[in-house]
Amino acid sequence: MTSTTDLLTRRTQALGAGAPLFYEQPLHIVRGEGVYLYDAEDRRYVDMYNNVPCVGHANPRVVEAMARQQATLNVHSRYLHESVVTFCERLAALHGAQIESVIISCSGTEANEIALRMARFATGNRGLICTDATYHGNSELVGALTRLGQQASPNPSVRAFPFPEKYRPIASGLSENDLCEAYLEKLAAAIADLQASGEGVAAMIVCSILANEGLPDIPAGFMDRAASMVHEAGGLVISDEVQAGYARTGQWWGYDVTGFTPDIVVTGKPMGNGLPLAATAASRALVETFRAKTRYFNTSGSSPLQAAVGLAVLDEIEQRDLAGNVATVGAALKASLTQRKGASNTIGDVRGHGLFIGVEMVEPENNVPDTDLAKRIINRLKDKGFLTSNAGAFANVVKIRPPLSFSQADASAFLIAWDETIAELAV
Repeated sequence: MTSTTDLLTRRTQALGAGAPLFYEQPLHIVRGEGVYLYDAEDRRYVDMYNNVPCVGHANPRVVEAMARQQATLNVHSRYLHESVVTFCERLAALHGAQIESVIISCSGTEANEIALRMARFATGNRGLICTDATYHGNSELVGALTRLGQQASPNPSVRAFPFPEKYRPIASGLSENDLCEAYLEKLAAAIADLQASGEGVAAMIVCSILANEGLPDIPAGFMDRAASMVHEAGGLVISDEVQAGYARTGQWWGYDVTGFTPDIVVTGKPMGNGLPLAATAASRALVETFRAKTRYFNTSGSSPLQAAVGLAVLDEIEQRDLAGNVATVGAALKASLTQRKGASNTIGDVRGHGLFIGVEMVEPENNVPDTDLAKRIINRLKDKGFLTSNAGAFANVVKIRPPLSFSQADASAFLIAWDETIAELAV
């Protein structure tokens, strides 16, 4: 058996230095089953991070659909195929009446790029608005939105505003309504700046639950009022549901939880449970305008293989009522972690929706983000057999995002490991 050290050396040579890995001592994972992963020595870990295998690692229904379709036919999208049409119909039907048609691609980056270009074509404007701590993908256009903070985007058409949150508000002592107004003023300034520059407003793009920002509790009413402001400025609203969608929150879409209606919806990773599959969904008029102006074609997009797997994932979520499991288990886990907040002055906040929970770690008594502590916690949890990560605007949020089939028994075992970790780190 190749040692982890030898494999790491070979990896650096083959992939080049700088290719990211989790944990101080990287894991050599060789197989998965359900919510569990196994390393080269057959040690089992509870996967509490990966939203890609949303219906579980090596899911039998997905595996069967993938093998059957690949053994039958897999070609590009320039032939008629009923499963492709059926999949897009089912996906569109999971949204409101404003979503009618779908463009299939292979990654969230591609799907978000399509959404941004779609908005530009539809509005005739070029300006794009995002939050100051977001991430939507890696292409030149989409990457120009990443974690802008106080710096200007490398793209002159992009403006960022502070992401709305109640834990570290932009002004202290405000009521929730006044705090909402304060953040809306920041958005209004971004809109005005784009209009003054001549770029105009093509779209605002947001993760519907602000996942990369750290899952903040958003002031009530902000998302719906923000969407209205963008519409009034002539722009469209894009909901990035790559992390928030597919029942992750206990509802099909994160925008249902945070209360707004998008014009364009982007989905990705969980759709294929490991098979590259993403989608940009919108009205037929928006989709057809984009197609007419680009003649967009993706060799591996809208394939029979993608459709077969995508349908299997939808069947798993619906027939096993995984949204119900997410809501029940997620609420109990969040409540249990919230109870522990009072027992440790380094737990600043516990936030999230369904089976997407963030525990913000802070320095005692001053609420300064403690990124180092979050990293030590995730590494200690890994040693105990539970895989998490750290994220958020300050990378100090322990990120908990298991497959949708994660059980109450798994949650109970995790809480034991959490308590041990906190005690061992003496925090």
